[in-house]
Amino acid sequence: MGVAVAGIVMIFVSFTSAYIVRQGLPPLDPRTGTLVRDWIPVRLPALLLVNTCVLLLSSLTMALARRQISGEATLAHAGSIAGVSADSGQKISWLALTVMLGLSFLTLQWMAWRELAASGFYVATSPSSSFVYLLTGMHGVHLIGGVVALLVAGAAALLRRPVSSRLVILDVTGWYWHFMAILWIYILCLLEFAR
Repeated sequence: MGVAVAGIVMIFVSFTSAYIVRQGLPPLDPRTGTLVRDWIPVRLPALLLVNTCVLLLSSLTMALARRQISGEATLAHAGSIAGVSADSGQKISWLALTVMLGLSFLTLQWMAWRELAASGFYVATSPSSSFVYLLTGMHGVHLIGGVVALLVAGAAALLRRPVSSRLVILDVTGWYWHFMAILWIYILCLLEFAR
């Protein structure tokens, strides 16, 4: 997981560098031979704040899912002791809720892109709008990977895999999911404050 996160960090560091350098680098207009300032600041949709809250809430539900499976692992270990029984009552599936919130984030991201397009900012409108789509799109691609990992963790639970292996899967997935939330906040701060 550390290698994957390091690779993703390197990708976004290179995007950040390109974003900052391109922002201050006006291109040469071939017709007039003068430097042209073509960086148009993009007003980010307010929907991205709602999206941020959804992702942060999903990070909380991910932590609760990890706590839930840790409790099950403790009960499974205690269940091997004579006279101790594990409670098998119905519980909230924090993992399923995290998946739903992750899919909601992606849907809201699509809606934010549509809002940007409705206000005249497309991928090819200006370098600044291209970077908005690139940064948020790459985050979305990596978040889809996190949703797939959550679905694998859910499948492990449905297939009644040993609680110890489910704990490892959910632990690794949880770290990745929290990293995605931190990365999203970084991207928003970059787009909003590095103008």
